[in-house]
Amino acid sequence: MQDDEQRLDAAEKPELVADKLSPEAEQPPEPPEEEDDFTPSRALLDQIRDAIDDEDPAKLNELLEPMHAADIADVIENLSAARRRIFMSLWSGEIDGDILSEIDESIRDEIVELMPKSALAEAVREMDSDDIVELIEELDEDDQQKVLDALDESDRAAVEQSLTYPEYSAGRMMQSEVVTAPEHWTVGDTIDYLRAEEDLPDQFYHVILVDPRRHPLGYVALGRLLAARRDTALRDLAEESFRPIDAYANEADVAYAFNQYHLISEPVVDEHDRLVGVITIDDAMEVLDDEHEEDILRLAGVGDESSISDTVIETLGQRLPWLAVNLLTAILASFVIAMFEDTISQIVALAVLMPIVASMGGNAGTQTLTVAVRALATKSLTGSNVWRVVGREAVVGLLNGICFALVMGVVAWIWFDGISLASVISIAMVVNLFVAALAGILVPLTLERFGADPALASGTFVTTVTDVVGFFAFLGLAQMVLL
Repeated sequence: MQDDEQRLDAAEKPELVADKLSPEAEQPPEPPEEEDDFTPSRALLDQIRDAIDDEDPAKLNELLEPMHAADIADVIENLSAARRRIFMSLWSGEIDGDILSEIDESIRDEIVELMPKSALAEAVREMDSDDIVELIEELDEDDQQKVLDALDESDRAAVEQSLTYPEYSAGRMMQSEVVTAPEHWTVGDTIDYLRAEEDLPDQFYHVILVDPRRHPLGYVALGRLLAARRDTALRDLAEESFRPIDAYANEADVAYAFNQYHLISEPVVDEHDRLVGVITIDDAMEVLDDEHEEDILRLAGVGDESSISDTVIETLGQRLPWLAVNLLTAILASFVIAMFEDTISQIVALAVLMPIVASMGGNAGTQTLTVAVRALATKSLTGSNVWRVVGREAVVGLLNGICFALVMGVVAWIWFDGISLASVISIAMVVNLFVAALAGILVPLTLERFGADPALASGTFVTTVTDVVGFFAFLGLAQMVLL
């Protein structure tokens, strides 16, 4: 019997081995399609769109139920306007405060219009005052009133107070919900108060110490509070990073301070140094993100409020003016070329090489310009180091010009078999890359000096300078040397 079992095992083993070595088994599995772990996948978005098109509320609810508020906001932003309307009528869940605050401002007005009044009232009651202010800022007057009417009297007063401060100020970005304590309290007093208080903010990082007139005197981080003995006085735990922010301070300066000094939250005071709110790190980082996005969009000449949710007409309105400005600068460069029409007609090779000089200058200027605008935005380019940076960029531009002058000199010599033409394009390359580097740093500095946004028009000016100088240097030298 044992021999029979051994023979059976031996008979089965070859099949198992053959199984393992079969061509099908040797093929590795198809790698899964790469997806971002922190955004809704393309497959999930397709399923949601199918559920909307099929008007299947059960399937839609099943897909959305486990999703985070920020991901649901992404889904809404990725839908067309027609599908968004159907989505709002199908989904049994409601747009709550978390979702509403995450939705891009370019379509938030549309969502508010589609929300039932009761759902809107419930959503805004869940939001912090700073999020409500941000929401209201982007709505038209009728919708603003609809949101204000949905608030409790105390919340409405806080929001209306924030709206009295200038746009883009600390007063607009602060939240009025703060946790305060008298400076003479102990840790035990504070903990007992926090446990008994029912109306605390959802998130806070410091307990702000105030005097009887509500002047902030310092603050205590929650970590230090919880680690200290109950009989420890709060004033003994106060942090050195305490620096109250003026409600009228520019939000960009506030965001810079948070980033520069590694702040988590800071109290906001009015003109009488009374506590009126607090700014937290999430709001400061949002401002920094918005500032960086604006700079990128302005440098590209597509408007500072462009969004993937914009309609064709909105996108056209943002881009057309800048293209018109670029057209004017291109015409100016063409006038320079027209000045040397006879020279170009006699030496056709100039028309072939001319775009190379202009293109290299434009790219070199854009490189310097991008660094300069970024340095100005982060306040790392200041009066104390400006001339050192200008000198560095000038030297880099000169060295780049020499390097590419050698390359283009050899190319032009071999291509057109002429040492004179090679010399002309080499000199023009040095001149244009040197001027491009200077323009890339000096144009944004000049705009900043006169109070204009360096990101707004620098690109147009730098491109104009490099085109005009490049064409003039190349064609002017050609006329003097070759004719």
